[in-house]
Amino acid sequence: MQDMKSYLLLMRVLVTVTVMTGNPTRGFAQPEMETGGQKMPDEWIDKDTRHRVIKLTRLPGSNLSFYFHNNPFVGNKMVFYNTTQKEADSTQKIEISNAGTRDRQIYMVDLNTLKAEQLTYHSSPMNGEMVSAKTKEVFFQVKDSVFSVNTDTKKETLVYVFPADFKAGITCVNADGTLLAGVKSSDEEKELFKKYPAKSSYFNIIYEAKLPRTLFTIDIRNKTLNKIHSDSAWLNHVQFSAARPNLLMFCHEGPWHKVNRIWTIDVDTKEITQIHHRIMDMEIAGHEWSSADGEIIWYDLQQPRSVNFFVEGHHLNTGKKTKYQLQRNEWSIHFNSNKDNTLFCGDGGDPGQVAKAPDGRWIYLFTPEGDKFISEKLVNMKNHKYNLEPNVHFSPDENWVIFRANFEGETNVYAVEVKQSK
Repeated sequence: MQDMKSYLLLMRVLVTVTVMTGNPTRGFAQPEMETGGQKMPDEWIDKDTRHRVIKLTRLPGSNLSFYFHNNPFVGNKMVFYNTTQKEADSTQKIEISNAGTRDRQIYMVDLNTLKAEQLTYHSSPMNGEMVSAKTKEVFFQVKDSVFSVNTDTKKETLVYVFPADFKAGITCVNADGTLLAGVKSSDEEKELFKKYPAKSSYFNIIYEAKLPRTLFTIDIRNKTLNKIHSDSAWLNHVQFSAARPNLLMFCHEGPWHKVNRIWTIDVDTKEITQIHHRIMDMEIAGHEWSSADGEIIWYDLQQPRSVNFFVEGHHLNTGKKTKYQLQRNEWSIHFNSNKDNTLFCGDGGDPGQVAKAPDGRWIYLFTPEGDKFISEKLVNMKNHKYNLEPNVHFSPDENWVIFRANFEGETNVYAVEVKQSK
C-alpha cells in the first residue's frame, strides 16, 4: 500500500511538472491532431508542423494576449486580459482597444505552472497594455484615472487623474518604469469613431479629417503631465523604446502608401526624427517595433505594396539598414524578434490581407540567412479567423512563440514550442 501511495505521488508530480521551461517532461504523449475546428486538449502536436502547442489560458470566457509590441512579461509570468463578455461580431477586426471591455479584468499566468491570478477587480471598462518588468507594475486606465497594480504584492495605486480640459488615454510605459505616454484626440475625432466604429469605415475618414492630436508623457514619480508634440496628423502606435527611457516612437496613421509613417521623439529635447523614407511609389512600411536592446527599430516593408516583402531594421546610432526578404505566403500581419535579433516570428495572414497570400495562415519562425528569412511553419492557422490578429511574442526563455487564436470557437492564448517534437 505504501508503495502504491508513493507511485501515485510520483505520477502527480510528473503531471504537474513545469511545462514552459524548455525541458518539459516527455513521459506523457500528446495527441497529434489538426489544430482547431474543434475543442482542443490542453496540449497537442500540430499534425502539419510537428510542433507542440499548449493552451496557456484556461479560464472561462475570452482570454486575450497583448498587442505584438507591448511587453506582457514580468520574469516568467505573462499578463493578459480575461473577459466574460461575448465575442465581437466575427466580421470586425478585434484588438484590445476595441474588443468588448465589460467585465474585462487583468490576469497574470505563471508560464511554469500555468497558475493564473487575477490582478484587477474594476466594474467599469478598462484599457491599457502596459507592463513595467523593472518595477513589476501593470498600468491601466479606468475612465479618467490611471492605476497601477504590483504583480508581487497585488497592491493597487492611483497614479494620475486627467484634468477636465485634457481627457486622454495612456498607451505605454518607458524602459525604467518612470514615464507613461499616450495621445490626446479631439472631441470631433471621438465623434467620428462613434459614428464609424468599423475600421473599414473610419480608417480613411480619420486620416482625411486631419484633426489635431497631442503626444504627452506623465511622470509617475511627481504626477506631472507634459505635452511634447502636437500635429494635425493621426498620431498613433505610440510606444517607448524597449531600452532607451527617453525615446518615444509614434506613427502618422492612415493608408500606409499615403503617409510617412515611422517617427521618434526624444521626450526631453523634443527632437523629432523620421525613421524611414520612401524610395518608390506605393512603398509601405509599418507595424514597427523596438529591438530588445533598443538599438534597432524593425518594421514590415513592402517595395512596392503587395509585391516584394521584407522585414527591415533601422539602426538608431548609425542609420544603417538591415533588410531581410520573405515570400508572399510568409508575410505576416505582425512580426517580432528575440533578444539578440537572431530569430524572428510572424503571425501569418489570410488571403484578404495586403499580401493576398493563398497559403499564409500559419504561425512562423524565421531565421535570417544572408539577406533572406528562412521560414519554418509552427502552427497551422487555417481554422483561425483573422479578424482576431494573433500578435506573436517570444516567451522570456525564447523556447516558445506565444499567440492568441479563436480556432476552437473561443479566444485563448497559446504557446507553440520552437523545437519540433520528435
